[in-house]
Amino acid sequence: MRHLLQPRVLRTASIAAAVGTLACYPELSLWLRRPGPIWYLEASIFIGSIILWGFVFAWHVPYTGHPVFSSRLEPRPFIAATLIAVVTAVIFHIWLDPSLRPKFPEEYPSDFQHWLASVLFVLTFSQLFLIFAPFDWLLRLFKNRWVAATLLAVLGTALLAMKIRKESASLPPQVLALLFGGRVMSGFLLAALYWRGGVVLVGWWSLLLQCRFLLDYAGHPGLPGS
Repeated sequence: MRHLLQPRVLRTASIAAAVGTLACYPELSLWLRRPGPIWYLEASIFIGSIILWGFVFAWHVPYTGHPVFSSRLEPRPFIAATLIAVVTAVIFHIWLDPSLRPKFPEEYPSDFQHWLASVLFVLTFSQLFLIFAPFDWLLRLFKNRWVAATLLAVLGTALLAMKIRKESASLPPQVLALLFGGRVMSGFLLAALYWRGGVVLVGWWSLLLQCRFLLDYAGHPGLPGS
């Protein structure tokens, strides 16, 4: 806990939380069924992000030996992340998205404006909540990267199961198998990318995956250059 309560950690976490909260505003402003006013949701994200970023800045460097934000990525992890992201995006676009879009329409941006807002939200809060903070907390708790990666994959799979159950979505068995298998593998993959390249490498992987939605807007109004 001594790392978590250091003034440097609290200051850096507060700055990162403020930047992330501002980046989340477009997504919240476009959320038609938001459960409360924007100022309340923004305040909740800000306070929660300070705690989550505190986990990251307090424990990532001491337990991994790598910086949280790396300006110089190693070529091999970068190339691997790029290739895997492109292959994953193709698999989703061809085989999974046609089945998932009718079941989870809110997960698919309807135009470029919604896509950009969604990307900002994913890169600044979703990854923090689902990957960065949990992994560093588990790493600090168990002091073993493989245990932390395994539990991160379990967490992602459990959240996916809860979402499918909440939406009462009936999916073909092969789609479910691909979804859950992919979520387990992505948990280990993202843990490895986060370990080697920090926030930047995971963000690059996620951005490439999100770019598959741009194929849906090609030639449609609202996309720059169309």
